[in-house]
Amino acid sequence: MELRLLIVEDDHLIAEAAADYFTGKGWTAETEEDGLQVLDLLRRKNFNLILLDVMLPGADGFSLCRKIRKISDVPVIFITARVMEEDKLNGYSLGADDYVTKPFSLPVLYAKAMALTGRIQGSRTYLEAGSLKADRKSHKVWSHGELLLLPPKEYEMLVFFMENPGRIFSREQLLIRFWGYDFDGNERVVDNHIKKLRKAMGSCGCVIETVRKSGYRLEVER
Repeated sequence: MELRLLIVEDDHLIAEAAADYFTGKGWTAETEEDGLQVLDLLRRKNFNLILLDVMLPGADGFSLCRKIRKISDVPVIFITARVMEEDKLNGYSLGADDYVTKPFSLPVLYAKAMALTGRIQGSRTYLEAGSLKADRKSHKVWSHGELLLLPPKEYEMLVFFMENPGRIFSREQLLIRFWGYDFDGNERVVDNHIKKLRKAMGSCGCVIETVRKSGYRLEVER
């Protein structure tokens, strides 16, 4: 599974060092030095962890953490030179998951990150297929980290296919599953929604295949 890291830090050397270390471990890392841009990023992309400096241009890390918690439960580790106990307690009270003071050890930071994300992921309801990642709790789906804007019906159908990769479902089964027995339309409505869903999915390492005379199935590339 690809893990995505957002580093919010205006010290370029620290940001670059952390990004290089995590990418060397197989993560995908993005850096941002302007706190005002972080909320927009979180609305468009999915991250597994945020490393957040306290002293930032545009917005301080404490106020930014408070705003992050209003739209996301992504794990947050504060990275800061502020060592006062009051600062640490303030960070935890705002929803931070850990607090690391500068200078810090990258291997220790990475160990903290892996322990934290491992616990968080184990408690969430995620589905993955190719580059697709669905969170059934928030009803959101991402592809390559980019949020897919899916209407409710397409979202429900995609999650259903992700729950059942490789299984073939007939048009009739899908029609009953998503429109009910009382639906007075025809099976072409299934085809139309599959067509829209395929377009929204794009190139994501998996595809909803048409199985001739049988129906549809989700095939994940190996």
